[in-house]
Amino acid sequence: MPPKFKRHLNDDDVTGSVRSERRNLLEDDSDEEEDFFLRGPSGPRFGPRNDKIKHVQNQVDEVIDVMQENITKVIERGERLDELQDKSESLSDNATAFSNRSKQLRRQMWWRGCKIKAIMALVAVILLVVIIILIVLKYR
Repeated sequence: MPPKFKRHLNDDDVTGSVRSERRNLLEDDSDEEEDFFLRGPSGPRFGPRNDKIKHVQNQVDEVIDVMQENITKVIERGERLDELQDKSESLSDNATAFSNRSKQLRRQMWWRGCKIKAIMALVAVILLVVIIILIVLKYR
């Protein structure tokens, strides 16, 4: 399963980690130019830029959801393909065993038929011999 990501971050999660990172980076002896790059321009955090960030974050969340679903589907598809391959191999083995057994059984039935025909021919010959002997003894 793919790792679970936190889908919706609130402002405290985002700004808290950013603040703590900035606090670690900023020291008392830093100059204003470094502060500008690390803190950003001073001004309100709300406005069109923050709305764009939220909009982009929502899009990223949607993409993450779709990708997680796709990854899950790919994993499930792989599992189904593995199962299908196992079943296919099993079916192939069973088909080979069935073919071999049917050939063996066909040979057995052929020999059995030959034996029955030979026995019937022998019985017919014996009956003919008995009939011929009876006819010969009767007319003597």
